[in-house]
Amino acid sequence: MNKVYPSAAAALEGIVRDGQLLAVGGFGLCGIPEALIDALAASGKKDLTVISNNAGVDDFGLGKLLATRQIKKMISSYVGENKEFERQYLAGELQLEFTPQGTLAEKLRAGGAGIPAFFTKTGVGTIVAEGKELREFDGQTYVMERALLPEVSLVKAYAADKSGNLQFRRTARNFNPNVAMAGKITVVEVEKIVETGEMDPDQVHLAGIFVHRIVLNATPEKRIEQRTVRKA
Repeated sequence: MNKVYPSAAAALEGIVRDGQLLAVGGFGLCGIPEALIDALAASGKKDLTVISNNAGVDDFGLGKLLATRQIKKMISSYVGENKEFERQYLAGELQLEFTPQGTLAEKLRAGGAGIPAFFTKTGVGTIVAEGKELREFDGQTYVMERALLPEVSLVKAYAADKSGNLQFRRTARNFNPNVAMAGKITVVEVEKIVETGEMDPDQVHLAGIFVHRIVLNATPEKRIEQRTVRKA
């Protein structure tokens, strides 16, 4: 089975559609699948629900899909860097399912592990727990969280072999392994593709069984976030 596709657009062909639930890896601008996001924007698919820790910035990453109004709902943890996100949400144009960061990671991990739900103390007594089942264990109250099962996951890794085994680099690993495991179909953007067998098995961070399509982006932009401080 050939998992390598000639372009990001080709890798998304036939698997993305209007109204879909997708998950996108990355944390801030670190480890985001920028070529796949651009291809999704170019596809024109709309009414998307997107699971991602945050929504990029106004002109990069998922911020591009917000600008084109292709996203109707975000399932996110941190949204403070995107002014268009804020504007759409406050204007009632964008739905938001706000999820604590650790809970979001676990909901994705559970989806990939075949666990339908789990209990956590995080969010008990807040709006996060509204409408969800509460249960006591050893005198403590926990809220039940359902796993996330995106139809398509878009992931960024450093390297892949042709069987889809992946290597990530440092903090760019972040949400990407959990996003990859949870997706019914997982598409991975990498900077390097090697032959199957070239990777040291001890250096494989995610097994190829979770990866369905691979696309090469050898020269990603790799924007970084800068700390801005007030002048004295």
